Amino acid sequence: MRVPTPNGNYMSWYVDNDLSPNDSIGIDEVGRGPLAGPVVAVAVWICEDFVLELEKNVVALPVRDSKKMTKNQRQKITSWIKKQPSDCVKYAIASATVEEIDTLNILQAALLSMERAYNALGVSGKTVLVDGNAAPPIKNTSLRTVVQGDSKVLSIALASVIAKEHRDEYMRELSHEYPHYSWEKNVGYGMAVHLQAIRQWGITPHHRKTFAPMKKESMIELY
Repeated sequence: MRVPTPNGNYMSWYVDNDLSPNDSIGIDEVGRGPLAGPVVAVAVWICEDFVLELEKNVVALPVRDSKKMTKNQRQKITSWIKKQPSDCVKYAIASATVEEIDTLNILQAALLSMERAYNALGVSGKTVLVDGNAAPPIKNTSLRTVVQGDSKVLSIALASVIAKEHRDEYMRELSHEYPHYSWEKNVGYGMAVHLQAIRQWGITPHHRKTFAPMKKESMIELY
């Protein structure tokens, strides 16, 4: 199966799967792995004209899995999306809190954030394309999971980009309140400087207490 690349055709997956962008919604989430912060999901609907327009700008605006894009590329495509008319692009951002992650587990919290994003989008009657192999319990719609969807399906890739930019910015803002953890750089992931700060300063209300090392060690919440 062909997949979209910076030099490829973004319509290819839809054509190969007998589906139109007009008739589908892409959903993805970011933030399963970090030690701190929420998990964030985005639902995206795009029209076919948007896909064709993006293909014209593919060199300047390459879209793929957000983890394979630079910060500058993600910010550029996010800014471009925000300028597009709402009758051609719609998206909604939702999240599940640290408390929900610790109560439900990270998979169920991620699915909850996806369901919330879909509900917030307010676009019904479309096939819902979900990145990965697990889908949220969305009723009255056709659900399809797409493994590595953020590298294959444009709407899912866009959801991945928007979600990562939103979550990264949230963690950068939190870093002003909790400067010891370097969240402006690691956005909550378990980098060495973050782990050292946990050992030295304890944990914050934004840390996931069911995640190692917080779960393995008797960490004191100092904030």
